[in-house]
Amino acid sequence: MKKFKIRKASMLAGIATVVIALSLAFQQNKEWKAPDSAKDKKNPITSDDASIAAGKKIYEKDCINCHGKKGKGDGKDAANQDVTVADLTSSKVQSQTDGEIFWKVSEGRKPMPSNKKDHSDEQLWQTVNYLRTLGKSVKK
Repeated sequence: MKKFKIRKASMLAGIATVVIALSLAFQQNKEWKAPDSAKDKKNPITSDDASIAAGKKIYEKDCINCHGKKGKGDGKDAANQDVTVADLTSSKVQSQTDGEIFWKVSEGRKPMPSNKKDHSDEQLWQTVNYLRTLGKSVKK
């Protein structure tokens, strides 16, 4: 009887582990949507050479290792992630509003860190301005 209880407990622990692992995997790969409140948020920073250059500096410091030099999701650390790193040049990303992109850059989602503690809103909007240039460089 004691062996049966041990087997049963082991089996239940194994099932629980599988369920938790599958749940986490599903959660990481489901579509990442910004809240509706972010959609209408307007970028207060004019997209000019200065703001794009400032955003590029932030991108090169904080984003390039995963998203890559051209934003294709092919940076040197991309293969080490548990999720597919976003191609920032894709229509899926570029069709989002500035507010949605700002929210994602600010909040982050594992494995991408939140940036709101390390950067001001102005810097994050500058980063959005730079990210927009990545979409324009793609041949259509």
